[in-house]
Amino acid sequence: MEERGKLANPKRFKRELPVQFNSKFSVAKAHAMQRSLAKQVVREDDLPRKIRFVAGADVAYVGEISIGVATVLNYDSLALIESQVAQVKTRFPYIPTLLSFREIPPTLAAITKLKNQPDVFLVNGHGIAHPYRLGFASHLGLVIAKSTIGVAKSVLCGKAEKMTDERCVYLADKGDVVGAVVETKVGRKPLYVSIGHKVSLERAIEIVRRCTRIHRVPEPIWAAHKIANDEKRKHLESR
Repeated sequence: MEERGKLANPKRFKRELPVQFNSKFSVAKAHAMQRSLAKQVVREDDLPRKIRFVAGADVAYVGEISIGVATVLNYDSLALIESQVAQVKTRFPYIPTLLSFREIPPTLAAITKLKNQPDVFLVNGHGIAHPYRLGFASHLGLVIAKSTIGVAKSVLCGKAEKMTDERCVYLADKGDVVGAVVETKVGRKPLYVSIGHKVSLERAIEIVRRCTRIHRVPEPIWAAHKIANDEKRKHLESR
């Protein structure tokens, strides 16, 4: 699931909020909360020199159910060590730039089931490459107090500014380096990598490339995405 589209329009979403949603909700207040929380994001490495386990996180939706998946892989072999699935009722609508409020509950429910504690989480979404500097990966990192990396398939904010190497370009927004455009497979569309929490951009790029082998997206996210979609299909087939 990615953060897509234009910035949220409060009037539009006031009409579209589900009946059970808190009528006092304010997009403006949510954005103010993001700006405040963004100040707590650590943009430097807080990772062990030797990473043992790397995790992936993704969410799928079916009806009013959110399916959160967390996977843990061996960092050296990228073999799947563990996967956990959690299903919760969806209580937040899809609002561009506020994806984390929708996706954290099912993701956290899956993460709390993990028996193996990963050193870093790769998240299917943006980190600080976000208009309010608090995408899904950054918000999740603050909630779980773990190193996280945002890996998205489309850009939400920022423009290419300068080359870092022949396969990577920085993304900058309002003078702030917020991420990088990373080509993981020659001839395929790039990924948009950004700091989530407790990791530097350079280390984030290194880890994403290290975890990408067969697919365009890193293996931990691909595994989580596949499991989430398999669970979604089971729901649809059981109807």
